[in-house]
Amino acid sequence: MIRALLAVTVLSFAFPALAGSGTWKSAAPMPAARAEIAVAEVGGRIYAVGGITHVHEIEIYDPATDKWTRGAPIPRSVHHPAAVGLDGKLYLIGGYVDGWNPTNEVREYDPQTDKWRALAPLPHARGALAAAVLNGRIHAVSGVGGSDRQNTPMHEVYDPKTNKWKALAPLPTPRDHHAVVALDGKLYAIGGRVNGSYARNLGDNEVYDPETNRWEKRAPLPTIRSGIAGAVLDGKIFIVGGEAPSGTFNQTEAYDPKTNVWISYKRMPTARHGLGAAVVAGKLYAIGGGPTPGGSNSALNEVFTP
Repeated sequence: MIRALLAVTVLSFAFPALAGSGTWKSAAPMPAARAEIAVAEVGGRIYAVGGITHVHEIEIYDPATDKWTRGAPIPRSVHHPAAVGLDGKLYLIGGYVDGWNPTNEVREYDPQTDKWRALAPLPHARGALAAAVLNGRIHAVSGVGGSDRQNTPMHEVYDPKTNKWKALAPLPTPRDHHAVVALDGKLYAIGGRVNGSYARNLGDNEVYDPETNRWEKRAPLPTIRSGIAGAVLDGKIFIVGGEAPSGTFNQTEAYDPKTNVWISYKRMPTARHGLGAAVVAGKLYAIGGGPTPGGSNSALNEVFTP
């Protein structure tokens, strides 16, 4: 009897158990169309950095005016990086350079001075990684660690006060093109793919507790996909976009850590992968990304209001 109950419970996590409300609408597009970008919020503005095309550019969106401006170019071209905002600065982490070579470069952009500076490099070079800020430090999780396109489970944390990295518990399910999001003192790694192949997508959802330095499994992403973007809105983790050999995704699904349940929301107007997401003033902005699998680009900026 107990075994049967557990089986039913696991199956209930395989699909969104609830339907959420909300609306999508279009906002001002980026000046440059691109995909495989990094997106982060700093000071109420959204920064789009790098990408397969326009790899030097940083474009800055102000939701209050619905306008874009450009910042100082990145010192080195990069695509598939990670980016986070912390204490009024933008941090650009890893990615691919000189074609498809993973880099360990880490840079900080100061919006006040419009200047970049190099920081302590990642201990392990990685492309198509993901990152998030937890308790004032930057966590860089998994990604592709070598020219052979193999995943690394490395989970390393950066302290901006000391400009130093250190290793933490590795991710149990190594992957790339995934999302990493911090919520309520914990870190979540969601979705992604194995060794760079979107024919081997994952739905894994693993949570890291800094108090124990351990990862645990949680309810998997209902729509298995990679090339996704994630952000926190209304106390939930929203996952948008993605790709597979069959096409791109416009699904909008949100995970509620309190109930360990996924909720399905209205889909994005435009399916795409390699996009970025950020939240400002209670709205989620889904920016850039390719509308078809592989090397496609867009300048799209679509905003979701729950």
